[in-house]
Amino acid sequence: MLKNNPHVILLAETDSTNNYAMRLIDQGKVVDQTVVLSSYQQSGKGQQGNSWESSPGLNLLSTIIVYPDFLSPGMQFYLSKIVSLALVDWLRRETTEVAVKWPNDLFVGQKKIAGILIETSIQGNQLLWAVIGIGLNLNQEVFSPEIPNPVGLKYLTRKDYDVYATGLQVRDHFSHWYEKLKCGYFEEIDRSYIQTLFRYNEWATYAKAGHIFEARILGVGEFGKLMLEDRSGIVTENYFKEIEFVI
Repeated sequence: MLKNNPHVILLAETDSTNNYAMRLIDQGKVVDQTVVLSSYQQSGKGQQGNSWESSPGLNLLSTIIVYPDFLSPGMQFYLSKIVSLALVDWLRRETTEVAVKWPNDLFVGQKKIAGILIETSIQGNQLLWAVIGIGLNLNQEVFSPEIPNPVGLKYLTRKDYDVYATGLQVRDHFSHWYEKLKCGYFEEIDRSYIQTLFRYNEWATYAKAGHIFEARILGVGEFGKLMLEDRSGIVTENYFKEIEFVI
């Protein structure tokens, strides 16, 4: 923990920043919008039980802790929207062609530069807390061949990045959007999010249940479902893992 700053926790190593954050919540030792930053994760987590690869000290590995009790559980995808927008804001200062690949990745061009993992606790009709994990490829340039289309920011800009400084800057961008969410600026968030969506309103190739087809993204519906219109004009709403982007 930084001296005189209870909102920032710096770690040399942990199993995963999300796990560390949840342990802090269980102990009642953490305040809203605290950020946990680690140089290395032994068991970094991705979506659906996947792992997140990162070489020690090269990339942003962070978790932001929030207590969004003002948000109903059915609206929790707004947390994904605002953290995506925070990352877009930060990345667009450094490079171009930044987009949000629904539901939880950040792309530069056709390459994945960041991933988001949000875990929540719900009691009845109340969203008690959320831990918002962020993995952002900063200085790493060589990745495992098993990882599809990754890219590091240094490869694009030829600049070195301070991992902890980046984490604090991203948290500041997140706080900006989090305050808008608290104030109920849903339309502004929706509009900004749609404008950043990868392949928005573009005809592209997708796969569903083994079927390859062309469609375009119309938006994101209730509960974060992806709205696709196929060539015959049929519009469907799709949950995560129902649809695969063919890239």
